[in-house]
Order: sequence, then C-alpha cells, then structure tokens
Amino acid sequence: MNTALAQLVAHMEWADRLVVDSLERANGAAPEAEKAYAHLVAAEHHWLSRIHQRDPRLSIQPVISLAEARALATENAAAFRTLLAMPDVSRPVRYRNLAGKEFVTPLDEIITHVCLHGAYHRGQVSTLLRQAGAEPVATDFIAFVRLAAQLE
Repeated sequence: MNTALAQLVAHMEWADRLVVDSLERANGAAPEAEKAYAHLVAAEHHWLSRIHQRDPRLSIQPVISLAEARALATENAAAFRTLLAMPDVSRPVRYRNLAGKEFVTPLDEIITHVCLHGAYHRGQVSTLLRQAGAEPVATDFIAFVRLAAQLE
C-alpha cells in the first residue's frame, strides 16, 4: 500500500469529519459554507463514480442536508481506503469529465487530486464560516499529523 497516499486519504476523512462538525455547530448560520461542503463530498463521489465507471447518484452541486453530506463523506472515505488496498493503485482509469471530454489518468493521481481538491474547498468553508461569524476548525495536514503523533 502507498503509505503517503493512505495518509492523505486518512487526512481527508479526518478533515471532512471536522468540517461537517463545525457546520453543524454553526446551526445554519453559513449556508454558503454548507453548499461548498456539499460540493466537496459530491466531487469525491463523482471521482469514485468515474473510477468504477458508473453514473453518480447526485449532481456535482447537490442540495443535501449536513447529515446526508456526513454520510456521503463516510461512504467516500471507505471507498477510497478500499481502492488503496488494491494491488495496482497506479493503474490507468479512463473517464469523461463533466464536459464529456475523455481522459486517462493513473488512479493514484486521481486520489491525490481528490485529496487536494478537498483541502481547497475546506479552506473555502473555513472562510465562509468566519465571515458568517461562526468558528472554523483547523484542518491543515500538519494539524492532522501532529495529532496522529500525539496519539502514538
């Protein structure tokens, strides 16, 4: 198993959980942050759908509750962990983007992209929470590895 990639996926799962917790504490005060988070987990789902060559269950900009977003994030993380356990995590994946253009990208590069895309949008969520007067959480990778080191 690619340990660096596994660590990125573990960070994604941890950070997604912290973000949805912070959105729940905001109690509806930051609807734009909730939309950004819904997009983040929907994008994870879309990439998994591409990898498995199936149609996604929801749009890339879904209107879903925080409970639904939390459940989807949990489902996504489990699916990415399963992918990491495959013997050839660098296998090519053929897919079409939202515009219908076809690409072939190694699976490990897709997983890296998903993790980085999530970090970008979690930053947006933090900004939107702060602008709404709510308290964002630190989801930086370094915070994750520091916490992991304390737990060892």
